[in-house]
Amino acid sequence: QERLVESGGGTVQTGGSLRLSCQVSGDTFSIYAMAWFRQAPGKEREFVAATMWSGSARSYAPSVEGRFTISRNRANHANAMYLQMNDLKPEDTAIYTCASARVKGRYDVWGQGTQVTVSS
Repeated sequence: QERLVESGGGTVQTGGSLRLSCQVSGDTFSIYAMAWFRQAPGKEREFVAATMWSGSARSYAPSVEGRFTISRNRANHANAMYLQMNDLKPEDTAIYTCASARVKGRYDVWGQGTQVTVSS
């Protein structure tokens, strides 16, 4: 089973940018897709963005499309996924967690999360 570790969270002002990383280790052979989710205080966890493990077929939540970009680093057998977040808004404040799926739609391995805070 793979292990996921996020990094790159922090505090930025409205309009700023952050790049989150998700380092994947362990057995990655059977990964089908990876995604970012987020959970704000007092709210349900919500989907942010997803990509096939191959790096194709990306999808985004309407609230982040055009501002966030999900990508994979496949160079030199690196196993990492990224979330470039631009034009951040206070409503983007949340704990961001990466997850992997071996079956379509079933994300069952999760990282520990990284805090993103956007100040107004």
